[in-house]
Amino acid sequence: MADPTPWIVAEDHGDVRKHAPATLRNRGAIAECLRGILPPFGLVLEIASGSGEHAAYFAQEFPAIDWQPSDPDPTALVSIAAWTDGLANVRAPVMLDAAADLWPVATADAILCINMVHIAPWEATLGLMAGAARLLTTGAPLILYGPYRRAGVPTAESNEAFDQSLKARDPRWGLRDVEAVTAAAVGFALDRLIEMPANNLFLVYRRT
Repeated sequence: MADPTPWIVAEDHGDVRKHAPATLRNRGAIAECLRGILPPFGLVLEIASGSGEHAAYFAQEFPAIDWQPSDPDPTALVSIAAWTDGLANVRAPVMLDAAADLWPVATADAILCINMVHIAPWEATLGLMAGAARLLTTGAPLILYGPYRRAGVPTAESNEAFDQSLKARDPRWGLRDVEAVTAAAVGFALDRLIEMPANNLFLVYRRT
């Protein structure tokens, strides 16, 4: 299941970097999936970059691609900047609320969103789909990663417990159905679904 703690602050009080424990566990598997999906070059917009550790890792794994991290949390933006400092193919992080009607990025060649859909109100997912439809051109990928439910597929007990813990923290949060997410992806077609470690899914939508 996804890590119930989005991140922890580094013990060094002079270090502004946050640390998301799940990052070290999932970044390698995610990168392997991205190799066959991301364009060879261009701009990848990451929505809800969180600590910035994924952006830093992927930027080094894909040096020919420019990375645009984003997050609605000002403290996350500081952490992202610290983790990605010195990486030439990472742009300065921008404040971006997925649910907003206007985004501070005009275009992208791919959009990546890791572990946001379940730790945000449903409006954030709807905004993500609408924003991606504005930015991406035909065939460009919108890539999601995280825990989801699927019709006809039993949900792992660990994910059920995680869902309950999320709803206890905020009733607007919780695991989403792949079918509901796909229905919300107006202007996109589900290209592939890949089962990942720890009962997570890797979803790739293509702009139609």
